[in-house]
Amino acid sequence: MPGPPHTNSDLTPTGRGYPRPLLRRADDSWVSLDGAWDFAIDRTGQWRHPAEVAWKGSIEVPFAPETERSGVGERGYFVACWYRRHLILPAASPRERLFVRFGAVDHAATVWIDGAHVATHEGGYTPFSVEVTRMGGAGKPIELVVRAIDDPHDLAKPRGKQDWQEQPHSIWYPRTTGIWQSVWLERVPHVHVAHLRWTSNLYRWEIGFSAQLAGLVPATLSLRLRLFSGRRLLVDDQYQCTHNELHRRIPLSDPGIDDARNELLWCPGSPNLLDAELELVDDHGVVVDAVRSYTALRTIAVHRDQILLNGRPIRLRMILDQGYWPDTGITAPDDAALRRDVELVLAMGFNAVRKHQKIEDPRYLYWADHLGLLVWEEMPSAYRFTGRSVQALIQEWIQVLTRDSSHPCIVAWVPFNESWGVPNLPDNPSERHYVTALYHLTKTLDPNRPVVGNDGWESVATDIIGIHDYEVDPARMLLRYQAPNVRNNLYERERFGGRELVLGNFQSFDHPVVLSEFGGIAFSDDRRGTWGYSRSNDVGELERRLHALFTVVRAQDILAGYCYTQFADTYQEANGLLFADRTPKLPIERIAALNGLGPPTPHDDHGHHGQEV
Repeated sequence: MPGPPHTNSDLTPTGRGYPRPLLRRADDSWVSLDGAWDFAIDRTGQWRHPAEVAWKGSIEVPFAPETERSGVGERGYFVACWYRRHLILPAASPRERLFVRFGAVDHAATVWIDGAHVATHEGGYTPFSVEVTRMGGAGKPIELVVRAIDDPHDLAKPRGKQDWQEQPHSIWYPRTTGIWQSVWLERVPHVHVAHLRWTSNLYRWEIGFSAQLAGLVPATLSLRLRLFSGRRLLVDDQYQCTHNELHRRIPLSDPGIDDARNELLWCPGSPNLLDAELELVDDHGVVVDAVRSYTALRTIAVHRDQILLNGRPIRLRMILDQGYWPDTGITAPDDAALRRDVELVLAMGFNAVRKHQKIEDPRYLYWADHLGLLVWEEMPSAYRFTGRSVQALIQEWIQVLTRDSSHPCIVAWVPFNESWGVPNLPDNPSERHYVTALYHLTKTLDPNRPVVGNDGWESVATDIIGIHDYEVDPARMLLRYQAPNVRNNLYERERFGGRELVLGNFQSFDHPVVLSEFGGIAFSDDRRGTWGYSRSNDVGELERRLHALFTVVRAQDILAGYCYTQFADTYQEANGLLFADRTPKLPIERIAALNGLGPPTPHDDHGHHGQEV
């Protein structure tokens, strides 16, 4: 029997894929609620109950009201907004439950059904669900109302690149308020698989698996798991369910020889996934619940100054991606746009992306899993250090790890960036303890990936030293990274962003070093309304400068990887390799040549051009 397909065939009429690709049920068990909803802006946050709302228009979900695609296009300040939709719930048997699921609502959501409060959720980048099983009646619609509170001036909540000034400035962009990922209605059995977690251990040649079950689990229930590699059945196991959690380690048959092993391993260029079918089965053999998922056999680790993928050194060729689109903000126009972004990164010769200040839609991770793109996942920053900001960020970061830790594409977690939210790290022991605590909390919840404690500078606890260096002169950059005793030079003398690279007694000499931001060269016909860390006057100058920088960076043995800023122009920040509409500023093959792939650029007459691992 072949494994379950993972294709684009599951698209909704709005062009969006199944929102939770790692735990998917049959197509007839869910329906998208994207589309037109009643809408109202509450500028001062004065309304407390749906009965008070003056409904004045509509909005196209899942696009935020700040975007043109939403049909609202409101860029001014407002504290809250309200959504309303009337639903006729599908018929459900006594053994079934109905949930409305939200991919993400920024920042704090409150939900009412027919005027009754049923749920709250805080965290603008993580999912939540509302049970509606006993709501409404046969053929009678229910009124679903959502209030989103997102104070534009609150710098203590995780907000990433959302500007607190009314108009975008510098490296900050328009705000995102309310629903910005898909909403859907799902019918599930009373006892069902609520959450899956996959891990892999290449050294033991096994897959780790855990499931959380919802509902009253009878002692007679068992879970059947089948794993496929393509059409080949690898595993067909059945486990007795004794309570609501199930944890297993599944040994695979080790083929022994590398050629055969490589057919099962996941990596860029060969993203081999293992498709999974899971069934809850009662003692009569009746299937109670059935879901599909996928995982992969791959290991990511650091060893001294190297990053290892599947036990072999890999040099990360990353590009920084903010994840914005011109008319839709942080929401992709459709599933095809997410896939295209992954394909463009790979076509430009990068093997990894640093998703910057955004927890991306799971569908992006789905395409990165399937197409073979490595991902650094970074928590959107808060900008104040307070008790409330600490609590909010930790709570949401745990939700992020829970949602995404099973994606094979993710190879690093980044809880902090450039000391944002911890501005006094050198002098404030509490802030240092906070960063250290988040590092160890992340390693506790996911011990299988590197953690970049504070990317850019001021490392106090990390597996990888990240450097943000926007030096415009390639000659000076060459001297910096080839200086005698280069690590001492970087740690003791250089001041990236005016900050020390490492703090205190942090033992960093055996850690990999990644130039996790560099470049940022702007090119745009609009010179007055855009900016970058430096600027080129024409395409020819842009290519010459890019070539000079990439040549220096690629030649530095101290660097285990690099990350160019950035993927695409983002509002006023015009330093993308692509324009905002994803049109390349240089031919794609010439951009790939910068990474050492394909033929050399026209200006390249020396240096190494072979493909890097």
